[in-house]
Amino acid sequence: MAALTAWFWNERFWLPHNVTWADLADPAPGVEYPKAGHLFAALPLALVIFTVRILFERFIAGPCARILHIHLGVRRRAQPNVVLEKVFTSITKNPDSRHLGGLSKQLDWEVRKVQRWFRHRRNQDKPSTHTKFCESMWRFTFYLGIFTYGFQFLWQSPWMWDTKHCWYGYPYQVMTPGLYHYYVTELAFYWSLMFSQFTDIKRKDFLIMFVHHLATVGLVSFSYVNNMARVGSLVLCVHDSSDFLLEAAKLANYAKYQHLCDSLFIVFSVAFFITRLVIYPIWVLNSTMSESWAIVGPFPSWWLFNFLLLVLQVLHVIWSYLIARIAFKAMSRGKVCNDVRSDVESSSEDESETATGVPMKGENGTNGHCAAARARAQNHSSW
Repeated sequence: MAALTAWFWNERFWLPHNVTWADLADPAPGVEYPKAGHLFAALPLALVIFTVRILFERFIAGPCARILHIHLGVRRRAQPNVVLEKVFTSITKNPDSRHLGGLSKQLDWEVRKVQRWFRHRRNQDKPSTHTKFCESMWRFTFYLGIFTYGFQFLWQSPWMWDTKHCWYGYPYQVMTPGLYHYYVTELAFYWSLMFSQFTDIKRKDFLIMFVHHLATVGLVSFSYVNNMARVGSLVLCVHDSSDFLLEAAKLANYAKYQHLCDSLFIVFSVAFFITRLVIYPIWVLNSTMSESWAIVGPFPSWWLFNFLLLVLQVLHVIWSYLIARIAFKAMSRGKVCNDVRSDVESSSEDESETATGVPMKGENGTNGHCAAARARAQNHSSW
């Protein structure tokens, strides 16, 4: 274990030439440098954020949803059936004609009745509009709050106005309380998202989002440990700047304010393109690749950090293309296309009705607009 630890924390990988961990271990009185141990504070904070989310959704978002006439509703549940449940959980959630025929004979049911059972069972696991509204309201509140804090903090920081300050004196840069709180709060939020994935209703992109959150946690932690937190704070702020707009558009969609949803989606799209395709490469990547090379010089973790930031830029281009497609369809059709990730399935018959007999269309009667989050794999403040 000692050999593995020594290999992982190899100074030649993490630090510039002629700098050792001992050089950073005993700073002057009143001076604090980043240490890996600081990041453990994010774990209990993540539990606090997770608890706050539960209380927020129950006592704030829930009442807001009811005011907007977004009710929980009661969906028709599939009648208990051991055979079909085993097929659903172990074999397939969408049986083909061969499976349907075999199950029909085994249960002495009509094929149509078997199809109806599977449709009800699939819908049973999908989140209601009320649930998604509460989730989006929580994310909107957090993203808006953390962006406001981050922007206010960076406004007073010299590296926002001159990115060369991200590298002057590196790695002997003081970790200020404001920067520490910003970083640890962001890290704790993504830990909380990982926790909540196991308690939330499972969605189709569960594995993708879990890997995404894990990668975000890794990148934020990586940039903190080797004291690239100054430029890391710029990356976080750039990403936070459009995320709350997307959540606002989704809230408008769930509340059936179509024109507001479309307007917010357009504003989000413009903000996304400007921040991810203009500001990020010109402002951030130029600093991490060019200015840092001239001031500090390259070293192994520098190469890895820049490689990951370049990969992120490639993802920005892909996500921008997907969002542009959605925006183009929205303008051509007059509305944003559907979010297919968790819409309730429906048919022309009573399969699409709730237990109270009220027909459902899409998400509790809405058309499921503003789906950019799924098109870009829920990019929320991701690195």
